[in-house]
Amino acid sequence: MNPVVGLDIAKGESQGQTFLDKGKPYGKSFTVHHTREGLGAFLHLLKDIQTMTGLLPMVILEATGHYHSPVTQFLDEHNYLYIIVNPLLSYEAKKSSSLRKVKTDAFDAYALCEFFYKEDFEPHKKRCVQLLNLRNLTR
Repeated sequence: MNPVVGLDIAKGESQGQTFLDKGKPYGKSFTVHHTREGLGAFLHLLKDIQTMTGLLPMVILEATGHYHSPVTQFLDEHNYLYIIVNPLLSYEAKKSSSLRKVKTDAFDAYALCEFFYKEDFEPHKKRCVQLLNLRNLTR
């Protein structure tokens, strides 16, 4: 098994979908509010998936400016690995896999999970402060 949780990040909440393995969605899509209570419920879901599969689930999400920072900080605090995908890459993958033009947050989360199994991703690496400062200076 290779569990993954796809999150379509928005301003105050995210829409999510869980897959236990390739082609095996688990349950329906769900909403994660970017509050302490909402993220706590999300942690409970991640732990349930971990006990069912015996593996830590990977979380995949799109880069959304600063909207994804509460979720990624929460995942860092609880030692969960996550992948931040360029939105252009996920858009191209959704476009090639679906004939109809469907744009819902639940579909986007589902498509992110499917995209996870098609590509070989590496978990997001935290950058040190010096590297971030250097990057800001060069821009």
